[in-house]
Amino acid sequence: MSVDTDKTTTFTEPGISGMVSDWSSDKQAFDMPWGKLMMWIFLLSDTFIFSIFLTGYMNVRMSATDQWPNSSEVFALTLFGVHLPLILIAIMTFVLITSSGTMAMAVNYAYRGDRRKTAILMAITALLGASFVGMQAFEWTKLIVEEGIRPWGNPMGAAQFGSTFFMITGFHGMHVTAGVIYLAIVARKVGRGDYEKKGYAIVEIAGLYWHFVDLVWVFIFAFFYLW
Repeated sequence: MSVDTDKTTTFTEPGISGMVSDWSSDKQAFDMPWGKLMMWIFLLSDTFIFSIFLTGYMNVRMSATDQWPNSSEVFALTLFGVHLPLILIAIMTFVLITSSGTMAMAVNYAYRGDRRKTAILMAITALLGASFVGMQAFEWTKLIVEEGIRPWGNPMGAAQFGSTFFMITGFHGMHVTAGVIYLAIVARKVGRGDYEKKGYAIVEIAGLYWHFVDLVWVFIFAFFYLW
C-alpha cells in the first residue's frame, strides 16, 4: 500500500487482495450525513407515489366518457363582481414558490452560523405553508358545500373528477401540513441553539423536503389546473 505525500489520500494495491481490502474496510465516497441520505431515499419513494397518482389521473381523464369539467370555471372566484378564473390557485402557487425562496435563505444563513435569521426565515416558511393549507381548505369547502362535488360524484361532469382531485391535492396537502409542523419544530430548536455543536445539516434536510413539496405542486398545478 502506498500513501501520497500530503497524507490525505490512500491508495490500495491492485489485484484481488486490494479489492478485498477495499470492500472489507469502512470507506466513504461522499461526506453525507445519514439524515440527508435517508431524506433523499424518502423523497425518491415519494416521487414514485406522486408519479403514479398523476399518471393515473391522466389515464382516468383521457378515458372518461363524460365531459371533464373546465378547471377555469370550477376553480374560479367572483370578487367585487368580477369573475376571476384560477385566482385562488395562482395565489396558492405564488405563496408556495415564495416559501421555497425563504427556505433557501434559511439554509444559507444556517451554514453561516446565523441562527437568529435562520429561525426567523424557517418560521416565515412555515407560516407561508400554513397559509397555503388554509387556502386549500377554503377551496375544498367551496367545492364540497357550494358546488356539490364529491369523491364519488360530480354535478359538473365526469364523476372521476372529484375522486382524483381530492386524492391528489389531499395527499399533497398532508405533505405540506407535515412540513409546516416539521419546520416549526426545527425553527424552534435552531432558535434555542440546540444545533450549535452538531451543526445545521438538519436545516438543509428540512429544506430538501420543503423544496420537494413545492416542486410536486408545480406538476399538480400544470396537470390538474392548467390542462
